[in-house]
Amino acid sequence: MSESKDPGLKTLTFGCRLNTYESEVMTRAAREAGLDKLDGGAVIVNTCAVTGEAVRQAKQAIRRARRENPEARIIVSGCAAQTEAETFAGMDEVDLVLGNAEKMEAHNYRALPDFGVNQFEKVRVADIMDVREAASHMVDAIEGRSRAFVQVQNGCNHRCTFCIIPFGRGNSRSVPAGSVVDEVRRLVCEGGYREVVLTGVDLTSWGGDLPGSPSLGRLVQAVLNGVPDLLRLRLSSIDSIEVDQALMEAIGGEERLMPHFHLSLQSGDDMILKRMKRRHLRDDTIRFTQDVLALRSDAVFGADIIAGFPTETEEMFQNSLAILDEAQITYAHVFPFSPRQGTPAARMPQLDRALIKERAARLREGGETRLAAFLAARVGETHDVLMETGGLGRTAQFTPVAISGTTEEPNTLERVTITGHDGRHLQGMPARAQAA
Repeated sequence: MSESKDPGLKTLTFGCRLNTYESEVMTRAAREAGLDKLDGGAVIVNTCAVTGEAVRQAKQAIRRARRENPEARIIVSGCAAQTEAETFAGMDEVDLVLGNAEKMEAHNYRALPDFGVNQFEKVRVADIMDVREAASHMVDAIEGRSRAFVQVQNGCNHRCTFCIIPFGRGNSRSVPAGSVVDEVRRLVCEGGYREVVLTGVDLTSWGGDLPGSPSLGRLVQAVLNGVPDLLRLRLSSIDSIEVDQALMEAIGGEERLMPHFHLSLQSGDDMILKRMKRRHLRDDTIRFTQDVLALRSDAVFGADIIAGFPTETEEMFQNSLAILDEAQITYAHVFPFSPRQGTPAARMPQLDRALIKERAARLREGGETRLAAFLAARVGETHDVLMETGGLGRTAQFTPVAISGTTEEPNTLERVTITGHDGRHLQGMPARAQAA
């Protein structure tokens, strides 16, 4: 959970980076509606529905927020609020429940009901499947960061057996390329941002609902061609099986497209992938990473991997462990499987929770070993680092670097010589200082 505070307005965010991005839009909408001026203030809770544990944590945070802010108005939104509106409306602590479409508009916050209404009057949640257009809101940046985020896609047309997110986000819908290019140009030319991240729920499906069905690769090329002053363009997460030829061309031919690709992998075993209803097999992932490295030798890969999916045997798990090396995964984001009510996977034969946790720990250990080896290999190299705050920055591969002796401000590029690492972060010093 992340937390942001304004005078009179607090936002609690659970789940993915997209939720973090949208919380900034929600905070602005609530402020525009005057919630920060209410007597007692207001608390916005942006929930996640990806696991039952995420929902439990959101409920816990709501109860805590009421104890700590007895006079505040509490507004709950996000994916869990979309899929379980009545559950949250039934909590005495909650004053208003907004759906994922409604949470972005200021007028929905102005419609805050009076205290004491019944749970049905609290709910403003439309059928997300009826939403046909991508949200037109585009936020300048997440506060405290040096890079700007542009949401170009929302929703998902796929129905993975473990995932309830399509029912929280709706079907896939895309922001037209011209609007994206205009927004990126504004962020760069007016906002001064050096790096922009294109983000979405299922980013590589961008364009499928637009006239002519353009591809994500075409959007990337349009942004790079249309905004020549943009120094760094980054993709938030991709499904490698959907990567098109135009995107491969951009990877190989445009250095401004950052060489860090986070993959929606989920498993390294073909049978588990089929039971997850994924569209790729393990060899597809390995082939993709090999093809990218042939085009861009400095590329690095992250991946989401689920440990302990129902019916997973030790042999199947070993395939997930092995794919870390075979697909050269540097950043492994490991999730112990948690059954989500309403999904097919929740009805499959479940593994013992202790075994799931043990396998997740082994996957994390494998990921940490690969990350440490990657960091060690960077010692002695020189990188351009985009500064954030407190002497921290990121390389083109999105690797965090702690820099000693720097005086550069956030959102500036610093040439840094890597001097060491701590197993998770690189350590370095300004190259100019070393030269002196």
